[in-house]
Amino acid sequence: MAVVVVTDSSASLPAELVDELDIAVVPLHVLVGDRAIREGVEPIDIDYAADTVTTSAASPGELREVYERALARSGGDGVVAVHLSRQLSGTWEAGRQAVRDMDAADQVRLVDSLGAGLATGLPTLAAARRARAGAPLDIVYDTAVATASRARTFFLVNRTEQLRRGGRLSSAAAFFGSELVTKPLLQIVEGRLELREKARTRSKAYAKLVAAAVDAAGEDGAAVAVQHLEAAEAAETVAGQLRELIPGIRELIVAEFGPVLGVHLGLGAVGVLVVPGGCA
Repeated sequence: MAVVVVTDSSASLPAELVDELDIAVVPLHVLVGDRAIREGVEPIDIDYAADTVTTSAASPGELREVYERALARSGGDGVVAVHLSRQLSGTWEAGRQAVRDMDAADQVRLVDSLGAGLATGLPTLAAARRARAGAPLDIVYDTAVATASRARTFFLVNRTEQLRRGGRLSSAAAFFGSELVTKPLLQIVEGRLELREKARTRSKAYAKLVAAAVDAAGEDGAAVAVQHLEAAEAAETVAGQLRELIPGIRELIVAEFGPVLGVHLGLGAVGVLVVPGGCA
């Protein structure tokens, strides 16, 4: 048997990689009126600009059920669960509550990815690849933690109002001036979403996004992910520029944000994640 790696649906991992590496995925929820829709399980058709649409974490009970199935599947080798930043979601804390209620709590290790989207997905991939190679629980856990600590994430969004309304971005956004005339570039720092800089035009904002990613990647190769919400053409353009500008890219994934993150980032959002040195 082997260590089993778990993540949540916000990780946005392509289905083929989830299947190939036997990663267990816990669905988070999109709340539309009085309906709680499980991301990745049920079809979700929503208005991303609606004030009535929000999201919620998985419950401790839902997480415990997945952890226990994963532990049984591992044959006792253990489970590593990689979740989105505890600064952005209650999922990690719910996971901790779930583990406390388990009989084999010492065999389940939780990792705060310090990020969201593929900033959670790539540490998950790194851990799952180590698990597939037969690494023990401690090594799989250390791999996820190390990958998460190296990751740098940048987001270009059309508006920050949805993030501020959801409490995921501080009121410091006001210092960046009217969103009618500026394009905010965000970054994740130690698990928190912060404003990095502003640009007057969309083209300048994309240039700043690419420049930030190239600078973060360094010279020794990197794993790179580009995500978007209904902005496939822009994402492919950014990915093409990164292929040319980052030396020795080891892996490049282009994927769409799922609905849970999409509710907060808004239509047209584009994000770039860089892991210097690549994933294991």
